[in-house]
Amino acid sequence: MEVRSVYKYARISPKKARDVAREIQGLPVSDAIDTLNFTPKKAAFLIGKTLKSAVANAENNHDLAADSLQVKEANICDGPSFRRFKPRARGSASAIKKRTSHIYIILTDEGGEEKAPSKREKSSAKKPVAKTEKVEEEVASEESATDAVEAAPIAEDQVDGGSVDSSQEASDQSPDEGAGVEEVIEEPPTAEEASEEEEQKD
Repeated sequence: MEVRSVYKYARISPKKARDVAREIQGLPVSDAIDTLNFTPKKAAFLIGKTLKSAVANAENNHDLAADSLQVKEANICDGPSFRRFKPRARGSASAIKKRTSHIYIILTDEGGEEKAPSKREKSSAKKPVAKTEKVEEEVASEESATDAVEAAPIAEDQVDGGSVDSSQEASDQSPDEGAGVEEVIEEPPTAEEASEEEEQKD
């Protein structure tokens, strides 16, 4: 649920008020009030009044707890300007604009989903993402390497099987091709045969 509070025709220029309103946008109510209390500017006092009015509206009109509220929006719009004139040299006059502002504060009791992340949160959120991406890439590369290593022995078995088959085929074909050729192997004579041959010669 959203709760609103408006401060119209605040006697301050919108440019000065926006510098303070930008600091409390997205903060919990307690932190926003502390920030405004320790900001030594007129805009902080005016915005603080509007913020406290919005908290009172939430507690009394909508039965919401102040601890569960956070500043969803803190907008400053231009109001009408008072025109004043000041005498200048040689009888001339220069216009002076006294600007006014409309301060709009919107509170919400929803969680930190709509909270605007700060620069530190953005930078800290980016770094772990990069690390996780690198880790995922390393894991993927390791898995692909393990898959390649597991696939390699299968290929070697297939290659070995092919070489064995080819050698078997060669051995099967060799007797058929060389059937007409007989190999003669001469064995060296033993000592007894050599002595018998010498006696015969004598």
